[in-house]
Amino acid sequence: MKVLVIGSGGREHAIAWKLAQSDRVEQVFVYPGNGGTAQEEKCQNVRLNAGNPDDPTSFSPLARWASAHAIDLTVVGPEAPLAAGIVDYFRSQGLAIVGPTQRAAQLEASKAFAKEFMNRYGVRTAKSWTTTVYDEAQEIARAHFSASPSRPLVIKADGLAAGKGVVIAQSMEEAKTTIESFMRQGALGAAGKTLVIEEFLPGKEVSVLAAVSVQKGKATPPVILPFKSARDHKRRYEGAQGPNTGGMGAIAPVDDFSPAAEKDFLEHILQPTLRGMVAEDFYYRGFIFFGLMVYQDTCYLLEYNVRLGDPETQAVLPLMDSDFASLCTAIEQGSLASFELRWKKGYVCAPVAVAEGYPGSYRKGDPIHIEWSALKAVGARLFVAGARQQEMGENSTERSPSLVTSGGRVLAVSAWGASLEEAQKKAYDAIKAVSFTGMGYRRDIGSET
Repeated sequence: MKVLVIGSGGREHAIAWKLAQSDRVEQVFVYPGNGGTAQEEKCQNVRLNAGNPDDPTSFSPLARWASAHAIDLTVVGPEAPLAAGIVDYFRSQGLAIVGPTQRAAQLEASKAFAKEFMNRYGVRTAKSWTTTVYDEAQEIARAHFSASPSRPLVIKADGLAAGKGVVIAQSMEEAKTTIESFMRQGALGAAGKTLVIEEFLPGKEVSVLAAVSVQKGKATPPVILPFKSARDHKRRYEGAQGPNTGGMGAIAPVDDFSPAAEKDFLEHILQPTLRGMVAEDFYYRGFIFFGLMVYQDTCYLLEYNVRLGDPETQAVLPLMDSDFASLCTAIEQGSLASFELRWKKGYVCAPVAVAEGYPGSYRKGDPIHIEWSALKAVGARLFVAGARQQEMGENSTERSPSLVTSGGRVLAVSAWGASLEEAQKKAYDAIKAVSFTGMGYRRDIGSET
C-alpha cells in the first residue's frame, strides 16, 4: 500500500518511520515533510505549488495529488489541518484518511467546546470559567487571588495557539498581564479572544495517546484503544524552570502511572469520553491525546488533542510491537475493536535538541553534525523536526545531502532501554553525537517530574 503522511515535524517523522517498517507498505509520502523524512527508508517528501497543509485551499490540489498517485491511506499528524476540515474534504473525494472530522476536532480547536463536552458527559476535570469579556476575566482572576492568594490560576486561550496558549499565573499581576496580552493586545490573534480560566490542580502530568474508531451506524462497536503512558517535559530548562515550550523531551512508559491510576483513567476519563463521542454522533476515526493531571491515583483531564502528541510519539511508537500500518487501516475501516495492540518491554527516553533562543526568536541555517556510528552503537534513532536538507560540497565527510536547522525544536534522540535509567543513559550518550551552533537540550528528561 501507499501511504501519505501530512505534517512536517518530529511526530510526522516518527509516524513515517513506523509506517515504513510495515511489510504492507510500499512507499510513504510525506507532505510537506522535513530533512529527516526525506532521508528515511521508503519515504519521499511531497512538494506542491499550491499553499500549505494547514490551509483549506490546499486540500483540493493535495487530494488530486493523492488520487493521481493511488494513495491508499492518508494519516494526518498536526492539529491545524484537522481543525480546518481536511478529513471532511478527503472523505468527500472518496479518499481514505485517518483523523476526526472538523466538528469532532473542536475537542482540541476550542478549549471552551472541550470543557462543555467534559462537563456534559461527566469527564473529570478542573473547575473552570469561560468568558469573552475582558472585565469579567479580570474579575474572575481578582476573586480567585483574593480568596487564595498563594494558589496559581490557569489561563487558557480558547483556540489553537501552537503551544503558547496556556499560562499558569502565580499572582494577580501575572494573571492581569496575561489577560491583557491575550484579549486586548491580540498576542494570539483570534485564539485568545475567548478564555477558559481554570483552577490549578496539583499532581504529575501524564499523557495517554490512543486510537479511536467511532462512527454511527457501523456494526463494529465504538472503541478508544489506549497506548502506553508517556510524559512530556514542557519547560525549557532543567528542574521545570523557564518558559513553556512545545516539548523538550518525553519518556514512555511512566512508572508512577500506577494500575490504580490507569483504572481511574479508564473509568472517569476514557469511558465517558467515548460515551460523549457516540452521543454527539462524532465521526472520529483517528487518534486522541489525553493530557492528564494525576494526584494520588486520581486522574483529571487537562486537555484533549485530536492527534498524536509531539514529542510523546517519538517515545511511544518505538515501543509499539504491532504493525502501525495495520493499526491505521483498522482505525479507518472500523475494525479497531478486534485489533490486537502489542508492546515491547522496556522504556524509551527521547530528549529534544533545540536551537539557540528557543522558544523565543531562534537561530536558523546552522549545519547539523552527526556521528552516525555513535548513534548506531547505542541503537538510538533521530527524529527530525526543524531541519531541512542541504547539499554539501564534493569534499564533505558528512552524509550528503546534509541537514541544517530550520526550526526551534530541531530533533529528538530516541533510545530504548530495559530500564528507564538505561534508556536515559543511551539517549544522553547518543545526543552527544549531534551538534550544531547554539544547540541546547535538557539533561533531566525522565528524571524531573
